[in-house]
Amino acid sequence: MGQPRRELTPDRSPLHLWGSELRAWRDRRELSLAKMGELIRYNPSYLARIERGERKPPRELAEAADRELNTSGALLRLWELIDSNPNGIRHSNHVANHPDHVANMRQIVAPTSELPAESDEAGVTIPCRTQDGGIIFVTLPRRTFLSGLGLGTMAAVSASPSASAQSRALGSPQAISAPDLKPAEHFRQLRRVLIDNDNLLGPLRAIPTVESQIDAIRQLRLSYRGSDASELLYIQTQYAELCGWLYQDTGDFRSAQFWTDRALEWSYAAGVPDLTTFILARKSQLAGDMRDGVTAIDLATAAARQARPDTRLGAIAATNGAYGYALIGDNRNAHQMLDLAHDLISNQDMDPAFSWGSWMDDAYIEIHRARSLYTVGQYTEAAEGFRTAIENLPAMYHRDRGVYLARESLAYVGAHEPEQAASTGLQALGIGQATGSARIITELTKLDGQLERWHSVPAIAEFREAFDGLIAHQT
Repeated sequence: MGQPRRELTPDRSPLHLWGSELRAWRDRRELSLAKMGELIRYNPSYLARIERGERKPPRELAEAADRELNTSGALLRLWELIDSNPNGIRHSNHVANHPDHVANMRQIVAPTSELPAESDEAGVTIPCRTQDGGIIFVTLPRRTFLSGLGLGTMAAVSASPSASAQSRALGSPQAISAPDLKPAEHFRQLRRVLIDNDNLLGPLRAIPTVESQIDAIRQLRLSYRGSDASELLYIQTQYAELCGWLYQDTGDFRSAQFWTDRALEWSYAAGVPDLTTFILARKSQLAGDMRDGVTAIDLATAAARQARPDTRLGAIAATNGAYGYALIGDNRNAHQMLDLAHDLISNQDMDPAFSWGSWMDDAYIEIHRARSLYTVGQYTEAAEGFRTAIENLPAMYHRDRGVYLARESLAYVGAHEPEQAASTGLQALGIGQATGSARIITELTKLDGQLERWHSVPAIAEFREAFDGLIAHQT
């Protein structure tokens, strides 16, 4: 199938032409961007930019798309035609004739001047060539990229007998790599970036990357034995737990249960009792969010039984168990569990190297006391508890602050302070809009309904109008 010469207008550049052809072939095969990205191991958001003509596709992508879409060479020939045009990345009046040779892409990282203007929160996708000649695409928060991580520490995947397997595994998801790191360390670094990104921007942007990392680790483990394989299984378990948490924050409890159950299963295989204990406590927290008080108590009790005394695990279990007691109306045991959590973190020498539950402190426990007070109907005390605890919350917990503000606003309604509820709800709404946290939106949905009877009060009308705007936007 030949490729005819095409005349291009200023609003239809060679890049727009190639992108529209790719989209047409993809639509013909009834493939979503996500499925297409999975097949050719490229980031779907990067593919979307290519289809919009915002990025020049590398030859490797053109070859992969041509192969997977069965275009009989049409996409690759068009790519070569466009690549031969020295002005191919600008608006042009015509496409030059096909040359005898095609220039290879040899740059490791695209110049920053070619990156589109984006906000600090947006992702930046960077093409990197591995030592075995392949290309991986790495997406990082733009803030991280501009601070030096994108260009300063991006390096080729370390050469090893498993380098090809590693680059294939890391090609589908996004990865951070450096030549002097063990395989598991690449994934540890990216997990840290994803956690920080989640705190700022919420779970929806992180979930696809986390799931693809789990698949990458599982593939990579086939190439390793001994301590490296054990480390990869451990980090795979950590990613599964994180994935469960992200789904929990979106309100998709079924998926949250699936990934948290996988994490528990893999933690036993990894042979790390502390990790198993932490995941049991996390399952208790998930049961609480699902308003299953009995299961929350049972799982917290199981976690507490095996928690080492020099860790925060016992305090985490007690805190989650306390909410379980509140859900079944046992206020006395709820307070006793929270007091126990305070004692556990105050009266014991914690292992400074222990990473699980680093966020567990007195303010966190008091947040849960306020939630328990609200659950048993002590609204004034709950509102005061939320306010005090939020003031002591570290600034990095942006999304969690939104959750607690939303719950505080509900406590104000119960305490017959609707205008204060609306004011606090507006603060939470801004964070909910930025992060996409279903926990925030779920609480604010309750608030919207409870404030309806005061709809004529200006402060309340302002909140309800803003909330309606957000829901319409998400729909």
